[in-house]
Amino acid sequence: MEVEKIMGMTITEKILAAHAGKEKVEPGELITAKVDIALANDITAPIAIRKFRESGAEKVFDRDFIALVPDHFSPNKDIESAEQCKMLRDFAREQDLTYYFEVGQMGVEHALLPEQGIVVPGDVVIGADSHTCTYGGLGAFSTGMGSTDLAAAFITGETWFKVPESMKFVYKGKLKKWVGGKDLILHTIGDIGVDGALYRAMEFTGEVIESLPMAHRLTMANMAIEAGGKNGIIAPDAITEKYVTGRARRKPIFYVSDSDAVYCDVREYECSRLEPQVAFPHLPENVHDVQEASNISIDQVVVGSCTNGRLSDLREAARVIRGKKVAKYVRMIVIPATQRIYQAAMKEGLLDIFIEAGAAVSTPTCGPCLGGYMGILAKGERAVATTNRNFVGRMGHPESEVYLSNPAVAAASAVTGRITHPEEVVSNR
Repeated sequence: MEVEKIMGMTITEKILAAHAGKEKVEPGELITAKVDIALANDITAPIAIRKFRESGAEKVFDRDFIALVPDHFSPNKDIESAEQCKMLRDFAREQDLTYYFEVGQMGVEHALLPEQGIVVPGDVVIGADSHTCTYGGLGAFSTGMGSTDLAAAFITGETWFKVPESMKFVYKGKLKKWVGGKDLILHTIGDIGVDGALYRAMEFTGEVIESLPMAHRLTMANMAIEAGGKNGIIAPDAITEKYVTGRARRKPIFYVSDSDAVYCDVREYECSRLEPQVAFPHLPENVHDVQEASNISIDQVVVGSCTNGRLSDLREAARVIRGKKVAKYVRMIVIPATQRIYQAAMKEGLLDIFIEAGAAVSTPTCGPCLGGYMGILAKGERAVATTNRNFVGRMGHPESEVYLSNPAVAAASAVTGRITHPEEVVSNR
């Protein structure tokens, strides 16, 4: 008699199975899973709060289970955004939520929660924001969803998923100077396209990933959604353990994929010759080597966001721009992603470097990334940004343009007034 072999599971499948109370799950299966953290911001939380009230619910499932972070239009840019933030504040006070972060404590949500140890490896995290997939860099299953589904999770502590197929990405070789996680994920999106991982788990592996710092891992997971991914994920290891030790507020669980796990696609990349990448308008898949963009003049540079606003990102930008000046008629805006990052950058002298170069430094906010405020583009203007999207009108006027890059390229471009390889600026010091 032939016995059917039970195949192994991917890290994504293992986390979902554990939270669904099942020994095994398979791609395409519909499950109900317990959620460890549900989060929302000042744009998406008001909808969830209204749906919560319309349901007749009076209390959230668990006050330690929800994180509200007003970060998109905060500090408030106008009366409407002030009303949105007030709704979050009132709800957090009413429900006595543990994790509410106002101006002075808040940061860009997807940088703040890992920093605070609120999300840990092995978690299931949902958020009414597409870049909730960031936490996969820690080895958590995290994904964005609509505010109505989030409201239901506020009440029940659970949500439903269709288990995604998994794609495996293997990165080989050794990275060149000025090349990091942002370049790896842009190169990947350029290869598979903005719908190349539609409703799939993107699992990042290989020797390059194994040596990649946590900030770069979070960057890669953050942009999984730009390829249509349900989630991005990296198996936790010694680098993860070092990061969460002393900050994790709950016990982390380290899951890894089985050696016989099944993937719907496997892609391998030789990274030793990879150059800094730039995504041209108007899609993150329109990726080119930085040298191909050297004749493109710019009007604005933004260093920040949930993708590249961490301390190592600011250090990288400062290393390039130190002792230089922002080009005449170019605006450079630097936004540390959290208050803790802001303070650390100040103590290290990074903010002095930026200000002496002629850049503006802001308190944490998502503002310019979504064309909200603090860096709106006029008709015909071009920006280089360390953000995650460059859709039509993403940062302002529909006839403006956004080019996505890593922090070093952004800083070098601010100096020359055109998209520039960082080595060009550093070698001329």
